[in-house]
Amino acid sequence: MKLKGIVPRTWRYLKKILLGLFIAHFVYLIALKWVNPPITVTMISSWIGTWGTDTKFHKTWVDYSEISEFTKLAVLSSEDQLFPDHNGFDFKSIEKAMKHNQKSKKIRGASTISQQVAKNVFLWQGRSWFRKGLEVYFTFMIEKLWGKERILEVYLNVAQTGDAVFGVEAAAQLFYHKPAANLNREQSAMIAASLPNPVKYTIVPPARPTLYRQKKILVQMRLLAGDPDISELISSK
Repeated sequence: MKLKGIVPRTWRYLKKILLGLFIAHFVYLIALKWVNPPITVTMISSWIGTWGTDTKFHKTWVDYSEISEFTKLAVLSSEDQLFPDHNGFDFKSIEKAMKHNQKSKKIRGASTISQQVAKNVFLWQGRSWFRKGLEVYFTFMIEKLWGKERILEVYLNVAQTGDAVFGVEAAAQLFYHKPAANLNREQSAMIAASLPNPVKYTIVPPARPTLYRQKKILVQMRLLAGDPDISELISSK
């Protein structure tokens, strides 16, 4: 009889805990529309990696209006050119990436900026199906709750831009000794070029792959500059 009583009681407690966690995560999701995320799992991992080394951890948050339009355009040109138009997922790119990954050992990603924000803010790095499923959920939620400008603002502040460097403001101050608001076209493209692998694609001194990517991004920036949706997004305050 005791065993029969313990099981229902345990299940009731478990349901309360799960309900509490769900409510807490939902409140946190909504709060981040206005409150800046304090730190991410990736940042913590990077910070721990600096222990016992000469590398310093750099993280600086800056408001959307205090980021150069060139930087916003460079990141969109590099990472997600359809960002203003999709609902969080670029299905054509996902299909292309899946076909490529079936034939090649070199994995190609197809994550949108929204997906990267979902992963960087709420989750951890990895390629498991479980993590990917959570990423889909959080991507859907931030698209519905935050809006494009807030998603891009968060991305520009949490994306890794160097070894233990996070956000475009930290990169601007560390590498160019100026605020992100004053970054020019070439500097913005260089920071955007580092995003796929900021430890390998160094900004200062510029690695050869970074310079190669910068040139391609500058071309894309010129092509996308006249897009009305992108122009409206990057110029909004």
